[in-house]
Amino acid sequence: MTLVESPVERVADYVGTIKSRQSTTIQPQAEGFITRIAVSSGRRVSRGDLLFEIDAAAQQAAVASLESLRAAREADAGLARQLVDRARTLYEAGAVSLQEYEQAQAAQKAADAQLQAVDEQIRQQRAELAYYRVAAPAPGVVGDIPVRVGDRVSRTTMLTTIEDNTGLELYVNVPVQHAPRLRPGLTVRVVDSQGQVLQTSRVSFVAPSVDDATQTVLVKAPVTQGNGAFRADQYVKAQVVWGAEPGLTVPVVSVSRINGQYFAFVAEAAEGGGLVARQRLVTLGPVVGDAYVVTSGLSGGERLIVAGTQKIGDGAPVQELPAGAPPEGGRGATGTAGRGGGA
Repeated sequence: MTLVESPVERVADYVGTIKSRQSTTIQPQAEGFITRIAVSSGRRVSRGDLLFEIDAAAQQAAVASLESLRAAREADAGLARQLVDRARTLYEAGAVSLQEYEQAQAAQKAADAQLQAVDEQIRQQRAELAYYRVAAPAPGVVGDIPVRVGDRVSRTTMLTTIEDNTGLELYVNVPVQHAPRLRPGLTVRVVDSQGQVLQTSRVSFVAPSVDDATQTVLVKAPVTQGNGAFRADQYVKAQVVWGAEPGLTVPVVSVSRINGQYFAFVAEAAEGGGLVARQRLVTLGPVVGDAYVVTSGLSGGERLIVAGTQKIGDGAPVQELPAGAPPEGGRGATGTAGRGGGA
């Protein structure tokens, strides 16, 4: 093949983490013993669905006590209003003094205030009573449930999690030395262990500050769920594509490694005609697909021998064969250098 410069991507590999943008940790807002678990792990729930029930007997008794107290305060307020009406009639008839009338009004205001205070307490306690029924704050799939019926829980106890894997993000921590090149819109790929691209996305967020503990910059990119390929908190191999610049690439099979160094053969014109193989020491960069990026040792326009290199040495005569043609047998000095890739 004739070497020609082509755009070569500058790619860096990192370990990324899949995060859910809709991940919820369920903790109770009340303390007590669990009396019912209404869901199971792996079940999909909707917003408002019942998850857990906590023993609310003490709280119900507190609400009932306040409601009884309210009945007494309501009776006091009604009597105070009647006394005000009576005092007003007597004052207008001149049977009582203005002071007595004002005292009746003050008593009515105090009774009304006490009734309002009890109403507020009842409203608060009823709100607290609702916390003994734990409902789903968002739709999603229920995670592990570490508690059991009869366990005592507090406001810091984790009951379960609710994950919605329809909204996922890729988190990548990029070393601070690469931070100047980071910008929104850079291409980010998620690849598998064989290097096959699972998904391509673009950087949507670059942290304005550096993580003090790891000296990295957080980068985020949206990820779509593809046939359940990703899960929240999953580690993946991520590639950040910094850009592309002209360069040479050679097939992996055309390069040999000898004593820690890499060599390739090129076909050059011989003095008496024909072609001879010349061995070149090459410096290689990263692997892009099934090819190496060459950083030194080869130039554009040279004819690279891509097959039969195990049969030749430096200065050996070689013959160019059409693509797909079998190499000549018999002599170990015979190789191939086809433009389309010999056999």
